[in-house]
Amino acid sequence: MKRREAYKQAEAEAAAVAAGKKPGSKAQGKSARPGAGGAGEVRIIGGQWRRTRLAVAQRPGLRPTPDRVRETLFNWLGQDLGGWRCLDAFAGTGALGFEAASRGAAQVRLIEQDAALAQQLERLTQQLKADAVQVQRGDGVGALNHSVAGHWHAVFIDPPFAMEALFAPALKAAAHAVADDGFVYLEAPKVWDDEALAALGLQQYRYLKAGNVHAHLLKKRAD
Repeated sequence: MKRREAYKQAEAEAAAVAAGKKPGSKAQGKSARPGAGGAGEVRIIGGQWRRTRLAVAQRPGLRPTPDRVRETLFNWLGQDLGGWRCLDAFAGTGALGFEAASRGAAQVRLIEQDAALAQQLERLTQQLKADAVQVQRGDGVGALNHSVAGHWHAVFIDPPFAMEALFAPALKAAAHAVADDGFVYLEAPKVWDDEALAALGLQQYRYLKAGNVHAHLLKKRAD
């Protein structure tokens, strides 16, 4: 119930963000260029679909991961993700998940709460003939909690920045779902310190700040 209320509250906040009243909205990322009918696009950076541009809807609170940040993330993870299982808990445009699939991930699950965005992800999956990609409409935190413990090699956590109440439960759920040698990627409007991460079972491995984006690559704590 609390997560549902957080979604409703965040929709109003995200609409204000998209209107330019404050930074941090997913609608402001430079990765999405405006196009006809309010649509935009994101560019896949590497792998088999390198330079492919994907049309995406413009929705309140939607903030695609900037190209520079996405490129750095996949430099950290490695260019070849052959055999990896990846889950994007707040898929949005699908940029992170499609990037992973482009680089050879064996299974990519895109979780998206918004019905229109989930339909768009299905269309993009068909457009790319991305057999490894599965689109699931629903709650990203719930999907992680219901995952087999240690199943995923990479979990992407990138909620709309206005939805602050989702970050901690998403990270805790990701720590349950990620493999012992896997990675959790967190994109947030602030830096998460070691103490806060440790309480959720995670530790920092890599970090980058780019504009309003704080990008963290995390590992599961050994203890």
